[in-house]
Amino acid sequence: GGQLEKCGETLGTLAVIEDRNANWYHHMQQYKVQSTVPLLRMLIQQSNCFVVVERGQAMNAMKQERNLDRSGETREGSNFGKGQMVAADYAMNPSITFSARDTGGMSGAITSIGNKLGGWGSTAASLAGGLKFKEASTMLTLIDNRSGVQLAATEGNSSKTDFGVWGGLIGSGGSGSAGGYTNTPEGKVIASSFADAYNALV
Repeated sequence: GGQLEKCGETLGTLAVIEDRNANWYHHMQQYKVQSTVPLLRMLIQQSNCFVVVERGQAMNAMKQERNLDRSGETREGSNFGKGQMVAADYAMNPSITFSARDTGGMSGAITSIGNKLGGWGSTAASLAGGLKFKEASTMLTLIDNRSGVQLAATEGNSSKTDFGVWGGLIGSGGSGSAGGYTNTPEGKVIASSFADAYNALV
């Protein structure tokens, strides 16, 4: 692994649609990990398999510019006329399942020590046991926007040990292009899991 699948030509346009009301999204926030959208866009662009179209926050800015143009406030020749926006052929929906697998032994040992120390000890033990997850299982669903048909659903998996394989790829963005996914161990686990899922999808 560790190599991102590449395409000789693009398969169409794609929008990454993230459900921010989903449980996994709220759960993710506690690990200081940002939206999955920048990370997935980076993977998609590096693979050359799809052309990414904006359907997130920047879409609001695009609407604002168009409203300005319609109101006659923009310079002549700005050319914001109708019929220029590119439609998204596909939608990609990410989701994450967090797993504390492999942490059982450690948190079990801490819990038994905590119980011997009484109330404060067991609180410290439960915090230590809940600090990290070892694995993140991710899913990417690809939908054809014309027909509404789900074309593919792929799972990715990663543990901390796998990150070394993807490190060069995901870390190559450098200046935060991966949305903070290289800053924390948890972020790295999620990032490598999504790279795995993306490869399976392509």
